[in-house]
Amino acid sequence: MAGIWGILNITPDSFSDGGRYLALDDAVARARLMRAQGASVIDVGGESTRPGAQRIGSAEEQRRILPVIEALTADGIPTSIDTLNADTAAAAVRAGSRIVNDVSGGLADERMMAVVADLDADIAIGHWRGPSDEMYARAQYVRIAREVAAELRARVTAAAESGIAPSRVILDPGIGFAKSGPQNWEMLRGLDEVVGLGHRVLIGTSRKRFLADTLGGEVDQHRRDLATAVTSALAARAGAWAVRVHDVAATRDALAVCAAWEGE
Repeated sequence: MAGIWGILNITPDSFSDGGRYLALDDAVARARLMRAQGASVIDVGGESTRPGAQRIGSAEEQRRILPVIEALTADGIPTSIDTLNADTAAAAVRAGSRIVNDVSGGLADERMMAVVADLDADIAIGHWRGPSDEMYARAQYVRIAREVAAELRARVTAAAESGIAPSRVILDPGIGFAKSGPQNWEMLRGLDEVVGLGHRVLIGTSRKRFLADTLGGEVDQHRRDLATAVTSALAARAGAWAVRVHDVAATRDALAVCAAWEGE
């Protein structure tokens, strides 16, 4: 059964839960709850990557996330660091994070691959075509799954040239990044192109706009979480190694039902 990464945003402006976990006690309590609900990893982020989000400096990013990572590490809770900044990646791993989750695949900070190569951590390489305020203008594809796989393969090559072993690489096709709603669905239907590259695959559909657009009408958070759970279970059936979600319990249940259906 696929693993579950619980999303923990230590930001004032993330699209779904911005501002809810800025206090250390609130962040740690949320992480403990997600861990108890079945999260294998808590993905800690200090900078929003929602459409139109403004970049912040690495010093502010680290001020937000390092106390949380240190506290969770002391609790024995595995964490990943969701960052575009090499300096933050290094600081987070020193604080205890085991995985660097870079949605830009090392393109936002040219030092990222070299820095991660020297760390005792894995790297999740996301598919990316530019920062949030530009990415939709670059959402031009002919065969999206094949093109995304090819672009991820190029980033794997860059990682290897920097000294990162293939066994340390996780691939994320970047659902919601430089992709329209229909393109996200086409990418998910073609997930085998990315799985076929032979690396662990991480999928993050959680609460994203294309789910609400598909459901239509007034779509509250509960309905988005149900849609997330369904897409996460389908992604697991298509070969995803892990799924990244806000609502761990709903996705845990969906994965359990899917596993029972398949006789696992």
